[in-house]
Amino acid sequence: MSSHRLKRAKRGALTVTAVIAVVAFSPSPAFAQPPAPPTTASEALAKYQELNKQTEKVNEDLLKAKTDLQAKQVEFDKATNDVALAAANEKQALALEEQFRGQVDLLANASFQGARFNKISALLTGSSADDFLERASALNVLAEDNQEALQKYTTAVTTAADSRKLAEDGQRRAAEAKAAAEKLAVDVTKTRDDLEAQKRVVQDAYSKLSSKEKTDLQGPKDDGVYLAPAGAAGRAMEVALAQRGKPYVWGAEGPGSYDCSGLVLYAYAAAGVSLPHSSRAQYGYGKSVSRSELQPGDLLFYGSSAGSIHHVAMYIGGGRIVHASTSGVPVKTDTVEGGGRDYFGARRIVG
Repeated sequence: MSSHRLKRAKRGALTVTAVIAVVAFSPSPAFAQPPAPPTTASEALAKYQELNKQTEKVNEDLLKAKTDLQAKQVEFDKATNDVALAAANEKQALALEEQFRGQVDLLANASFQGARFNKISALLTGSSADDFLERASALNVLAEDNQEALQKYTTAVTTAADSRKLAEDGQRRAAEAKAAAEKLAVDVTKTRDDLEAQKRVVQDAYSKLSSKEKTDLQGPKDDGVYLAPAGAAGRAMEVALAQRGKPYVWGAEGPGSYDCSGLVLYAYAAAGVSLPHSSRAQYGYGKSVSRSELQPGDLLFYGSSAGSIHHVAMYIGGGRIVHASTSGVPVKTDTVEGGGRDYFGARRIVG
């Protein structure tokens, strides 16, 4: 009997040990654990490219969070200004209300006590036609003054009440924007930490590539001349092409290095058009165009949905793009397919 208990105890101990081993050695989420070392050169390059794609997505998460944080800060500032403006308007309205309150109260009291402020009373109490005209003229002036006082008083009361509501609304919006900004700030910090961890993994993988693999990664060099159209889109295209050969750096927006949305931001800024530093946010600008209608300067986006866009490139005509593609590859021209196999859509920013 004791031998059976001993066997069951041993099986139980082995089961617990197995569970601990599974928990301890189960794969962690992306980039939390270094990948298994590649066994062949082609595997090393493929692993590097896979890691780069993961890092690009984290980079875009960070850029989008930063863009959202800036937007929330703008909302907070506007709401705060609205509160201050509403408070000033209310103060001014209350002063006007107080200024005309006495005149309106006097008119109300006089009417309540039976005073007759009309032309019939002037005619009945006047002793001559001239007397009536004088009294009627005076009544007109008095009526106009009273009407103006009443109107200004009523407007002041309404303005004060409306300003109070606007102030309350502004305070609510300011509180919501502040709370959202604080949450986004936490997200930004966490995503930045994730990105730094992922970048170290990618850089380590890059250091293991051979010279040939690094050359293959960059692809053929293209110094060809591309004719840009007139206008802001053409100017942006010229500036983007002038950056060929400069390195890809996550989060960079020039002039020495770029990531994908940083290159687009820099190029269009030179053309006088302001864009955010996030490919997902950039997708919200301009108008949608079909692939068959692409024109130089249009922006091409890659991802499975608007919320998962991870890359942006600029169309330069002839089925080609210029883009900052990925780490280890300088800004270069490529085919539309070279931007990714998950082409999502295009936007025309100007024109």
